[in-house]
Amino acid sequence: MQAQINSQVSSQIVVENLNHMYRPARGQPVLAVDNVSLEVRPREFLALLGPSGCGKSTLLYLMGGFLPVEKGRILIGGKPVTGPGPDRGVVFQHFALFPWKTVRANVLYGLERAGLPKNERLKRAQAYIDMVGLQGFEDSYPSQLSGGMRQRTAIARTLAIDPDILLMDEPFGALDAQTRSLMQSELLAIWRRSPKTVIFVTHDVQEACYLAERVAVMSARPGRIKAIVETKFDRSDPHLFKQPAFIDKVDEIWALVRNEAMLAQRLEAH
Repeated sequence: MQAQINSQVSSQIVVENLNHMYRPARGQPVLAVDNVSLEVRPREFLALLGPSGCGKSTLLYLMGGFLPVEKGRILIGGKPVTGPGPDRGVVFQHFALFPWKTVRANVLYGLERAGLPKNERLKRAQAYIDMVGLQGFEDSYPSQLSGGMRQRTAIARTLAIDPDILLMDEPFGALDAQTRSLMQSELLAIWRRSPKTVIFVTHDVQEACYLAERVAVMSARPGRIKAIVETKFDRSDPHLFKQPAFIDKVDEIWALVRNEAMLAQRLEAH
């Protein structure tokens, strides 16, 4: 019992025996997440990796408090998750910006809702706009920005409210390969400047290995934790992707994912 308490204190996020069932208005209920247990340390960068439909995003939204915990539990800072909270910020794949608001106004939105004084929120918004490299674009609208710039705006808006935990649902999945690579490097730079606990959902093995300190590989639906793999490398190495140790780690994780991806395809076909 004491060991369990100590584990919960040293882990910022504790997921225990978690299940989640989707119950559509029509059709059969679908078990999306099955008996998942996971611990995430403070300021750790953890990737959730697995085939499409394996429950990665479902697990993320359960951590965010956007879906109800039906069986099992999620503790953040030792307290059960019962809904969304300011300690958790979310970055979605498709930016989720207000198209009628400028970059500055989008970043200010959460600060205004938090009731910060005007001068303080303007100063903080500008600091995060500068951090993500959007100085000079404060008065631009999302329609005037590239995909990478829109995602930078979404990240700045989330960081500005200073959450302890950053939940990212395939945030670079809609970007072209070149922009995606640049954004990966930028995210690591931001994380080093402003350390957060990051849960990063992806289906890209190389992206998971490059960004995360650990990778949790999920099985085909119903999603379970198949393996957790350490992935600590020198991210400042410009030739990291060509290093044998990195290539071997990508191959190791892909071998874990491959069978699950094939199983997911067979399930989808049926």
